[in-house]
Amino acid sequence: MFKKFSREDVHSRSNVKSSVQRTLKSKLIAQYPQLEEVIDELVPKKSHFELIKCEDKIQLYTVDREVCFFQNFDELIPTLKFVHKFPQAFPTVQVDRGAIKFVLSGANIMCPGLTSPGANLPDAPGLPEGSLVIVNAENKENALAVGRLLMSTEDIKSINKGHGVELLHYLGDCLWNFSIE
Repeated sequence: MFKKFSREDVHSRSNVKSSVQRTLKSKLIAQYPQLEEVIDELVPKKSHFELIKCEDKIQLYTVDREVCFFQNFDELIPTLKFVHKFPQAFPTVQVDRGAIKFVLSGANIMCPGLTSPGANLPDAPGLPEGSLVIVNAENKENALAVGRLLMSTEDIKSINKGHGVELLHYLGDCLWNFSIE
């Protein structure tokens, strides 16, 4: 999604009203219930909150000049910088060591990279198709990417072929390096 993204893709910037900020916070908590106890730390009340409208109906939300999450249509998706602050709030999958270089180049994650030794999928009941997940790597501390499951975790384990996760944002992509100046 952000493989080729630059300042030329930005259409407008505007400050976000406090009422809209409260709505966005409650929407984030509805999507990720574990954020409720730390949402005021992650998005402080007196922070500078800005909306950046971009190409392809993508909206970036910044808190104190750092992009914290983005919106594509109706869903709020955290950036990796936001995820690194409180990683335990998000559903997570883990890839094996062999998949790291492919993830960092923006490739979607294949099912064998999620089911081999060193990889890890959530236990039963698992996650349904279309769920947002944070992608960690074997023996690495921080998340590598944010993606969407293309099939349920149960199907990934049983079928073990094809694409399992579509990457939306990864370390080193244009959103990771995007600065607001």
